[in-house]
Amino acid sequence: MKDFKQIRYVEEDHVARIILDRPDYRNAQSRKLLEEMDEAFDLAVDNRKIRMIVLSGEGHSFSAGHDLGTPENIADQKNRPYEEGMRGIYKRSTAQNVTNTLRWRNIPKPTMAIVQGYCIFGGWMIASAMDLIFAADDAMFLGTNFQYFSPPWDIHPRKVKEIFFESRFIDGKEAHELGLVNRIYPEEILEREAMAYAHRVAENDEFQLRLIKLAVNRAQDHQGFTEHINDAHLLHLLSSQAEKDSDFALQKPDMRRRPMVQRAVENYELHKKANSQEDK
Repeated sequence: MKDFKQIRYVEEDHVARIILDRPDYRNAQSRKLLEEMDEAFDLAVDNRKIRMIVLSGEGHSFSAGHDLGTPENIADQKNRPYEEGMRGIYKRSTAQNVTNTLRWRNIPKPTMAIVQGYCIFGGWMIASAMDLIFAADDAMFLGTNFQYFSPPWDIHPRKVKEIFFESRFIDGKEAHELGLVNRIYPEEILEREAMAYAHRVAENDEFQLRLIKLAVNRAQDHQGFTEHINDAHLLHLLSSQAEKDSDFALQKPDMRRRPMVQRAVENYELHKKANSQEDK
């Protein structure tokens, strides 16, 4: 079995597990981690014995999003730089966040994400590329106008606007109510229940599973899913560059955190306070 550095790959009977393994960084998504994920998905697809693929994260969080500057990622960027300017930005963003994510969405085997803790931006993206999401009831999802913009296909568009306009976290319970998440459990039993389901799926016929998935994905594609993802990616690039404008409304926080994440944290605290007062 291949020796990965930032993920683990495990086969359990007819189920393959891809485990993000950077718990000290809340499984932040470096270029290397995404490349290793891609290799692991290929291993699972190529193994005819595997009928179900499960993506999860080691530690307290599924993934806190893109790697914004860990030592490993900085060193990798120096060793393997992209072109400078907008050409490099487009190439990097497309390769790391759109092309591969669409490819994972169309893997010819059922896939599932197990989400606990933070699932922010890039975390939301890779989770939503899976066929199913099982989550802890207190998992923390945060979305925005990110690269793989599938939320309008997973949640009613008006709810997407409401949540993203405000910039706020939704917990596992709300994500389940909105239809983003299939099932929720207390974190202490989440993995056990999710893996039990995965093994039940893996008892079924591989070809039938493949055709069911293909029928559902094609239904979305006939409505424009893939075209929308590619178009929305261009809008993401425009909005991300606009964050550098001098009159950008949000101040850059002192810590290594994007302004929208800081705003979402503040809004989450406001919601907690409001809910606690309502309970009194």
